[in-house]
Amino acid sequence: MSERPSNFNVPNALTVLRLVAVPVFGWMLLAHAHDGTWRTWTTVVFVVAILTDFVDGKIARKYDLVTDFGKIWDSVADKAITGMAFIGLSIVGELPWWMTILILAREWGITVMRVFMLKYEVMAANKGGKLKTATQSLAITLFCIGLWRTPVVVDVISWAVMIVACGLTVVTGVMYIVDAVRIRRDALSKASEEPSDES
Repeated sequence: MSERPSNFNVPNALTVLRLVAVPVFGWMLLAHAHDGTWRTWTTVVFVVAILTDFVDGKIARKYDLVTDFGKIWDSVADKAITGMAFIGLSIVGELPWWMTILILAREWGITVMRVFMLKYEVMAANKGGKLKTATQSLAITLFCIGLWRTPVVVDVISWAVMIVACGLTVVTGVMYIVDAVRIRRDALSKASEEPSDES
């Protein structure tokens, strides 16, 4: 039986780094919303933070460093940095609040559900969830640059990507719920089939 990898590893360190980046990114976006230079650096911070998500996953899988801490907190870190971006963009008036509320309700609702599902099974991110995260990240990056600074064609592309990201967020949320129902049903079915200890 192989030993479980330690939680003290590079992928988990990158996850923690992403969590630390959340307040820094939020302050840069909100305190300097209409300064072009600051918006450029704010975008850089977001891109570097979100890239750690793709890097830590690859390292964890390649070197067999996948841990329960990583499976849970990697997702929380993703939602923290993207959630801060959506809220910040809505606060500065560059993204409709209904989009932010819809996306965050799905994101944190599914996160809470995954925590409750730990009694049955650890639900790792599925392929649809990864595509959703990548699309959200691209949309946020384009918006962080500042649509008031970019050509009309970039604005159109940015809104198109954001709408797709919003749609994927809803669809993948439904997929997670379906998976959770299946996992719970299978677990309860297996439990009922186990022989009783009573003699």
